Amino acid sequence: MANIKSAEKRVRTSTKKRAMNRAQISALRTAVKRVDQAIAENDPNLGAHMQKMIKSLDKAAAKGLIHKNTAARTKSRMIKRAAAGQG
Repeated sequence: MANIKSAEKRVRTSTKKRAMNRAQISALRTAVKRVDQAIAENDPNLGAHMQKMIKSLDKAAAKGLIHKNTAARTKSRMIKRAAAGQG
């Protein structure tokens, strides 16, 4: 355990930050899974799920939780999958 005051604070702040990042990543994965499920079930709310997923991907990329190319790739794959499922 850290015994310097600044190191103890660093441990506290990094613990809080890690918890926030994990929560946001979890929410992001849930949004992606909901879109995937909506495509599979031909859900009429697909558009709303898609918008939420795109927004959460863009936010995560902006905050540095995921790489911007990862966000773009995920969006592209889901849009392509939705178009194939709908058409």
